[in-house]
Amino acid sequence: MKNKLKILLVYRHKSIGFSIERVFSTLSEELGKHLVVEEFVVPRKGSMPWDVIINNFFTFNNRNNATIYHITGHVHDVLLSLIGLKSLLTIHDLVFLDNVRNPFIKAYKWLFWFYLPIKISNRVVCISNQTRNNILKRLKTRKLVVIHNPIDPMFYFSEKEFNSDKPIILHIGTGWNKNLSRTIQALENIPCHLRIIGHLGETQLRELEDSSLDFSNSVGLTNLEIQNEYLKCDIVNFPSIYEGFGMPIIEAHKTGRVVLTSNIEPLIEVSNNAAEMVDPYSVFSLKNGYQKIINDKNYRDNLIYKGQLNAERFSVQKIAKDYLDVYNLIR
Repeated sequence: MKNKLKILLVYRHKSIGFSIERVFSTLSEELGKHLVVEEFVVPRKGSMPWDVIINNFFTFNNRNNATIYHITGHVHDVLLSLIGLKSLLTIHDLVFLDNVRNPFIKAYKWLFWFYLPIKISNRVVCISNQTRNNILKRLKTRKLVVIHNPIDPMFYFSEKEFNSDKPIILHIGTGWNKNLSRTIQALENIPCHLRIIGHLGETQLRELEDSSLDFSNSVGLTNLEIQNEYLKCDIVNFPSIYEGFGMPIIEAHKTGRVVLTSNIEPLIEVSNNAAEMVDPYSVFSLKNGYQKIINDKNYRDNLIYKGQLNAERFSVQKIAKDYLDVYNLIR
């Protein structure tokens, strides 16, 4: 074991979310077959100067002679405490720049979350070509490599008879980018059950109650419970207006469920022509997409078949090998 590479995975604070952690917990187990993997979580969830100082002090004190320090995402600024050491940064998206309007905060985040981390790290992994292109628009660098997110092996194909009379439409996520409001409008007068995973805000709840939709909602589900939601549904709904990747698409593909998603990057890249693509800003386009899926069995079956093939691109074995190649390049 002592001759193996030793990788330290650095995670953001757990209260921020679990999407990055889900990705790397899947990878960590597979990588552990080939190298030594250790992990730690930074203590602060914020991005203000005192949070940066505390997280960097914590990271500095937890350096443990790893071969490579891998920042898994979000807490890019902790690379300040790793100057001179071998490091890898995974960038999922640039929402921390794209959604900031205050010029002072934007300049602060550009410096500490974007420019300096890229300059300090030996290599930067982008989870999609869209993220890579967005970075290159802001900074010219040769450090970038694209490695997609892996699908958790817990997902498996399960054939289900499609309920064309009243399909269950699974909508995962209720954030600003998940397009729930237009989904509600588009599904008006379409017999279905809208199954929503995520906390509903007051406006969203009011829109649902004012509509004629049959719906249900759950929050705080375990990974196994989320897997079960895929198994029970007929359609996975993912018409986002902004994403860094789009994990529900490949989870649905692996499960054998038909997907409706947006005709924007990186969702075009991830779905690989194996989903019903719609204009996420058009209620009319969404409604037509749902109706096409519900009414055309051959079309559904073809998308499910292509989805199964597409899911193979994201196997944890393939993605782990891609990361191993980068680790060996850095060492």
